[in-house]
Amino acid sequence: MKKPSKKIVVATANRHKAAELSALLSLPGLEFVPLSDFPGAGPVEEDGRTLEENAVKKARSAAAATGLRALADDTGLEVEALGGAPGVYSARYAGEGCSYADNNARLLRALAGVPAEARRAAFRCVIALCSPDGSTVTAEGRVSGRILEEPRGADGFGYDPLFLPDGSESSFAELAAEEKNSLSHRYAAVRNMLPHLEKLADEQD
Repeated sequence: MKKPSKKIVVATANRHKAAELSALLSLPGLEFVPLSDFPGAGPVEEDGRTLEENAVKKARSAAAATGLRALADDTGLEVEALGGAPGVYSARYAGEGCSYADNNARLLRALAGVPAEARRAAFRCVIALCSPDGSTVTAEGRVSGRILEEPRGADGFGYDPLFLPDGSESSFAELAAEEKNSLSHRYAAVRNMLPHLEKLADEQD
């Protein structure tokens, strides 16, 4: 008899991020369900000083609110010429409530006059998996590249139109979703989380 799948809440209200994670997360024995299925699980203030702190906070909050295991991530763009900024503030680089276009415009202003070879950057993603009892594991993924002088591409989200990954002639926003997912920092983080997810799938309740 086939045993029932264990549910894991994907703790994000960002529909773009939820779509990417859903495309990457597919394991026998595990069922990944969106946070939107739980109206009582409210938003979490991302006030951590690191990506790790934010990811863990979101996962623990969702696990406590739902009584299920929860998985959350936090992602930052780290630009060498800017001392690692915007980093943990990537989502609100241009201010609270700003749009993706606002963030991209501020980044381009900050890098005005910086030559291509000095526009090195990396996307970093931290994923946290938390149980209702509070026990948590984390995994990290990273992809290096550089910041373009102007946006390219209409797909993706966030800083994707400005990020050219190493080894590619296309920005993240110019890549098909499947191709981006195979290269991305989020994919790398999920891959590094897989041993924990596979162990969970094999465990007897």
